[in-house]
Amino acid sequence: MASRTAPIDKFFLVSVSTLTIFGFIIFLSASLGLLAQGGASFGSIAMKQTASLLLGVASFYIFSRIKYSWLQKSALFIFVGAVLINLLLFLPQLSHYHGGASRWIDLGLFSFQPSELLKISFIIYLAAWIHFAKDKITSIKYGLLVYSILMVVLGALLLAQRDTDTFVIICATGIIMFFVAGVPLKQIMVAVILMVALVFGVLFTRPYAMQRVQTFLNHNQDTQGAGYQINQSLIAIGSGQILGRGIGQSIQKFGYLPQPTDDSIFAVAAEEFGFVGSIVLIAMYILLAISIFRISINTKDIFGSFVAFGIAILVIIESFLNIAAMLGLIPLSGVPLLFVSHGGTALIISLAAMGIVANVSKKSYNTR
Repeated sequence: MASRTAPIDKFFLVSVSTLTIFGFIIFLSASLGLLAQGGASFGSIAMKQTASLLLGVASFYIFSRIKYSWLQKSALFIFVGAVLINLLLFLPQLSHYHGGASRWIDLGLFSFQPSELLKISFIIYLAAWIHFAKDKITSIKYGLLVYSILMVVLGALLLAQRDTDTFVIICATGIIMFFVAGVPLKQIMVAVILMVALVFGVLFTRPYAMQRVQTFLNHNQDTQGAGYQINQSLIAIGSGQILGRGIGQSIQKFGYLPQPTDDSIFAVAAEEFGFVGSIVLIAMYILLAISIFRISINTKDIFGSFVAFGIAILVIIESFLNIAAMLGLIPLSGVPLLFVSHGGTALIISLAAMGIVANVSKKSYNTR
């Protein structure tokens, strides 16, 4: 087991620290746009995000110090616990309805989004399963069947919450993890077909989902309605040109760009930092993913390696979905930009996940 005094991989530590700090600066700048939109004040939003950042840093420290082997032993309980917590969303007295969906549990003093916990618990459980079934993972019983059961359970849970984005993220992460673990391509293709079939089922049974696709295909058709957000996003990104307007100087965030601290925050960053700044931000995500992949490859322990790998895939998928949606490359989604968007739960859980990777890197360091 990794020693508590073993150093954390420096490349990884610099990558996650830089992205977290830069993301917080972008968030504070985007929050100024709330002054023109009423509702929560800049001060209250900034204080909440600061508190979430401090809790996230504390979570990073705790999970970087505790040996990750206990996660493997408790993987099933962690996953079941996350599912049970998500079931609380079906209690009207606890769930908070916003934006057409009930995805938040409101406890009065604070609220949190349990789907963020579900993502990381799924990765932990799947990594533990891959370790358990390493010699049998190629069989349908231990590969495709297990994946299908998990997707049925999570699909029933998440699609009932109208949280299609989280379901797709978890499905894709699971498929990639199983593929790397050695599950035959035929089984992987069946899993992909099942995922696509479920997504198309959502599109044809839920008008809001189909409208997103229609808006994506022709975002100029209703610029003041369904296409408003993507058009304002593209205006913001284009206005940034090469070097941007400068930090705090975004115009679109002041009453034009919907949700400047949430889904649309990349557009604010692109307007203020320009093409060059946008490339730098994207490069930060790529470097963070590379640093985690490096840890995964260098870790001989199967569970630790796949936990790190799954977290890297999660970073790639979520950052790509958010940025691509703001660029009009895919339909709009409610996926936050990790380490940047407003959302205490996402920030805390993301930094806790980075703490797990940091702990895995200690064992990676000792085996190099």
